Amino acid sequence: HLDVSRHFFSTDFIKRYIDLIAFNKMNVFHWHLTDDQGWRVEIKSHPKLTDIGAWRDQTVVGHTSNRELQFDGKPHGGFYSQEEIREVVAYARERHIEVIPEIDIPGHASAILAAYPEFGCLKKEYFVQQQFGIFSDVLCPTEKTFAMLDAVFSEVAALFPSQYIHIGGDEVKKEQWKSCASCKKIMQQNALEDYDQLQSYFVKRVEKIVNNHNKKIIGWDEILDGGIDTTATIMSWRGMEGGTKAAEVGHDVIMTPV
Repeated sequence: HLDVSRHFFSTDFIKRYIDLIAFNKMNVFHWHLTDDQGWRVEIKSHPKLTDIGAWRDQTVVGHTSNRELQFDGKPHGGFYSQEEIREVVAYARERHIEVIPEIDIPGHASAILAAYPEFGCLKKEYFVQQQFGIFSDVLCPTEKTFAMLDAVFSEVAALFPSQYIHIGGDEVKKEQWKSCASCKKIMQQNALEDYDQLQSYFVKRVEKIVNNHNKKIIGWDEILDGGIDTTATIMSWRGMEGGTKAAEVGHDVIMTPV
């Protein structure tokens, strides 16, 4: 696993990383390409994802839990062109390594919403996050959002030959959904009883989109909240319990409990 959203790494670094994966006889590279702090993959149908979403004004320095925030004052960003993605995937394939991309939704969406605020629930100013943590910015579960995601996953699926796309699904704060009239209407129309079920509705819609592009989804263990089809692979990061629960009901599971 490598997170290039929080800190961008060049393609030369990625190739060196892949060399080290191969040296250690591992054969999967989980490439975490999007998050609140930056969108790192070129999407031709939505160019502002990289024009705007790939760049932040500055980055927090050090730990933030026990003191006032300090920033480095240096702009940070970058992204991989589709040609660079293909180059990395081919480089990995030559070393018997499968590259699985992660496009994190519906939370961890600050970079998406900075580029395209119309996919949020609230009319507000969104920006690419300059610090780390969990933020309230979330994609709104509307038809125009799913149409955007269909376009994005269409291009992502064409770039990565792996049968899997990781769709994140973790740490979704629901405050913006709770104050959204469109969300309440969607819940009524689909007989959803709570916001965990609304999250499940979102993930299921995304799974159908990904499946339509001949891929399967992997998601962090939060996608179990509210229910999810056993066709989804669960990546259990919040301890052992999510993975055990998922396996018992028929999911494939990847254990990453620490």
